[in-house]
Amino acid sequence: MAPNGKALKSENQKETTALQLLERRHFIRHPMCFPLSYRILKSEQNNHKEESSRSLNVSVGGLLFSARHPVHQNSEIFLKIPFQDKTFNVKARVIRCEKDLETRLFNVGVRFFKVSDAFKAKLIEQLYLISEFRDLRCVQLGRDVSLEEASQEWIKRYSKQFKKLYW
Repeated sequence: MAPNGKALKSENQKETTALQLLERRHFIRHPMCFPLSYRILKSEQNNHKEESSRSLNVSVGGLLFSARHPVHQNSEIFLKIPFQDKTFNVKARVIRCEKDLETRLFNVGVRFFKVSDAFKAKLIEQLYLISEFRDLRCVQLGRDVSLEEASQEWIKRYSKQFKKLYW
């Protein structure tokens, strides 16, 4: 392996360790339902096609989503999380997969590989919260509220509380 490959691997290991430490300190999971798709990258499973899903909750180091089929523990997956005209791409490792007897779906818990991916998930959560806040303000005010106007108001009202939940 080239020297720069070793440095990259070492940096990824540091980010993974940092995420694990953060996850041990912060067990708060935020219920958050947003669309996503996933594809298995490395696994014992042969099925590597892209599947659609929805998140169930998000934390600083990972997320939980539902799946129609089980995904093996330790599988590496690629997540695509759309928001309006953007798509966030995140790599993660499956840390658990359990069948939900009520829904008959599988709850798949993943841990992000990089701190930057955890930041993306936090950003996505904020975007969805702001979008919901915008819908609420439209109803309350009886007029259309732009996403920019809702964002500014949401940040003034809630950003300090949101920050405390994670850091």
